[in-house]
Amino acid sequence: MPHSQSSAQRGRVRLARGASPWLLPTVATAAVSLARSRRSGRWAALAVPTTALAAGMLWFFRDPEREIAQGRVISPADGVVQSIMPWKDGRTRVAIFMSPLNVHVNRAPLAGTVTSVEHIPGGFVPAFNKESENNERVVWHFDTELGDIEMVQIAGAVARRIVPYVPQGTKVEQGERIGLIRFGSRVDIYLPEGVEVAVEVGQATTAGVTRLDRD
Repeated sequence: MPHSQSSAQRGRVRLARGASPWLLPTVATAAVSLARSRRSGRWAALAVPTTALAAGMLWFFRDPEREIAQGRVISPADGVVQSIMPWKDGRTRVAIFMSPLNVHVNRAPLAGTVTSVEHIPGGFVPAFNKESENNERVVWHFDTELGDIEMVQIAGAVARRIVPYVPQGTKVEQGERIGLIRFGSRVDIYLPEGVEVAVEVGQATTAGVTRLDRD
């Protein structure tokens, strides 16, 4: 069932969990620079880039409320569909590229139980590169009404940390926040055999909103 939210709730934007190690030092530096800029030209010169960087960080780590869409499978990530590839076992992989301008919080594509959260070390090739499949990543498995659903968070050239929000064994609702990839990268989801893909390459997606499957 979709979550019902008031207009005020949908309009709220909070900061993503896991942003503090990057955000707090940046905002603190900007605040100090601004406070001292009136007494020192050197601090005034520093205040401009530090304030701009802090504003950028606040934008990067925004986490807006969403009205969760109806559908069997919804997008786990904001971004653009990079590829749609049939897999040997009958599943279809939908790869969603996340740029640094996208919201970085990922959401559960279906309701179910998290049966596995596995961190796999790897490289940091740009996420649009085919070799990014060997990047550092977190592999999720969900036990759902469609069976086992696999989702993979892949780190990119800038995103050097994936932060899962929920552990193995957690029951999640469709569209619930489950993790963060800092600064963008890629999220792959594997649709079960027999599920028709409703999106196409190049299409923009919104986590919790864009439906990936077709009736």
